[in-house]
Amino acid sequence: MSAAAGGSVRDLGRFDGFDRGKLLRFGGFMAGTFVDGRKVGVEVALRAALRRELPAAVALRRELHAVPCVSGEEGPTLRRVLAALPGGVVEHVAGTGAVLRVGGPGPAVGVRGELDALPIEERTGVPWAGVNGAMHACGHDVHLAAVVALARAVADVTAGDVPVATPSDPLAGPGAAGAGVVEAVEADGTVEAAEGVAGLVPLLAVLQPREESFPSGALDVVASGVLGRHDVRAMIGAHVQPVLPEGTIACAPGPVNAASDEFRVTVKGGEGHAAYPHLTRDPVLAMAQVIVAAQQLVSRVADPMAPTVVTFGTVNAGSAPNAVPGEAVARGTLRTMSQEWRGRLHRRFKQVAEDTARAYGCNAVVEILPGEPVLINDRPLAARTGERLRELGWAVNDELRSCGADDFARYGDVAASLMMFVGVDTESGLHSPAFLPGDAAVGAVAEALLAGYLAASSSTAAIRPCRHRAPGG
Repeated sequence: MSAAAGGSVRDLGRFDGFDRGKLLRFGGFMAGTFVDGRKVGVEVALRAALRRELPAAVALRRELHAVPCVSGEEGPTLRRVLAALPGGVVEHVAGTGAVLRVGGPGPAVGVRGELDALPIEERTGVPWAGVNGAMHACGHDVHLAAVVALARAVADVTAGDVPVATPSDPLAGPGAAGAGVVEAVEADGTVEAAEGVAGLVPLLAVLQPREESFPSGALDVVASGVLGRHDVRAMIGAHVQPVLPEGTIACAPGPVNAASDEFRVTVKGGEGHAAYPHLTRDPVLAMAQVIVAAQQLVSRVADPMAPTVVTFGTVNAGSAPNAVPGEAVARGTLRTMSQEWRGRLHRRFKQVAEDTARAYGCNAVVEILPGEPVLINDRPLAARTGERLRELGWAVNDELRSCGADDFARYGDVAASLMMFVGVDTESGLHSPAFLPGDAAVGAVAEALLAGYLAASSSTAAIRPCRHRAPGG
């Protein structure tokens, strides 16, 4: 057989930093891809196809970054991403979102990419910066490009269009050496390019709107029933994370992101002249005490083993410096890593605000807008994915958790789910006007998604079928 797919014959022994035995062991998890230690399977084929897609994916990332669309207005972004994806069955969901299926019938693995940008003025200074008052300051441009690269790789391998990759590719991640797709290992150590690998589990690219706003795009995707119609057994996501060093992927089991709910507290008092405070009921003073008292929910009410954060993000009252206003309004968030404590936190917060305001002669009205639940990674899926990433040379962090929130948590209601966090080379934090991961982040996120897809694919029959839930479930 010749390397007709476009790659040259290579010697596995010349791929520095790659264990040939690991390649052979990992190559054959699907029937018909591993014979007498001589046939390399679908994982290596997919990695090679993925590497071929990365230059185009990087170009797509820059194109998407230059024209960001905020939540609810993602139509142009959706159309561009659909145009970049391979042909497949497209179903529009959640208003400005869509799913595209790659592969035939049967249980599928879903991979999410978020469509929306943030209403932030970009200050990165790159030629492809957004200039329309919006910005991809949370890496969604990177995530979308990685999803496209993976979907195209799956389509390529299914069709048999798989070349041998070049180990010196500058976009290569830690495990890139030895990523050339091969079929037969000859006696002299040379290998030949594969003509295709059958039996791939179908992939469902989930292009989700409104991750950055409420109502949740993921909630609408789940409520639509589309995951059930495509028999999605697992959902995979990956998010860039600047607190991790480049070359590290966090793949922790169990809770990894907090539940997050917004609140609005309105303290009503009695207005009057600042010179006569005894004739007023000062809602500003009462609100100040509410803010302080609410912090004791963290230090004296919450279980220390259940991380909890109470944040007052805005406080507004009055319009004149010499007058006591009639009311004060504060908004913020309640976060916790414990789904069991979440409801009680709401009740205790309401009680503290009302009782504290009353002690200062005022009344408090508390409104809580439920947000996202705790994001919980499926433990077996996280373990299998972490093993694959380690075998491919990535540093795997099993501990990273944060009180950030992501509506990806909604997918855990209906399927086994896994959210990974990918280290990137930027000093600026998420949602910063200067946040800009390098081009290598596209390949890193794509490899993380591939590892999750493969881990889920190896056990789709054992994972429970998708369970449809109503909105808010």
